[in-house]
Amino acid sequence: MSDDAVAREALARAQTALVAALVAGEEAPRGFDRERLRIQESSLISKRRRTVARLRPDLVALLGDGFAAEFDAYARGRPKPQGGSHADARDFAERLRVAGRLPEEPGPAPASPPGPEPRRWSLFGRRR
Repeated sequence: MSDDAVAREALARAQTALVAALVAGEEAPRGFDRERLRIQESSLISKRRRTVARLRPDLVALLGDGFAAEFDAYARGRPKPQGGSHADARDFAERLRVAGRLPEEPGPAPASPPGPEPRRWSLFGRRR
């Protein structure tokens, strides 16, 4: 293995360890300032929190002043899910639901009774 390949592998391992420390609560890699990594981790969680708050304002209203602390407890040591921000919001809501803090999601709306179809307007006017 060439020196370049060895260096690339070492860099890849260091990067993986750094990301794990930032988003998954892993121990800080040797040579990194733990306090700076903690601050950066808090910043990343805050960014996730703001996004979830935009996606699910109902959760913010439900939890009130406790939203930030509740989300931070959920997110700390847990990387953002594969599905992105929408999956993060869904998983956070599910955690609240399991804890009994959120009512069950309503099921699908009942089907409308049989009868004549409602009239729909055509963009092109009446047929002749």
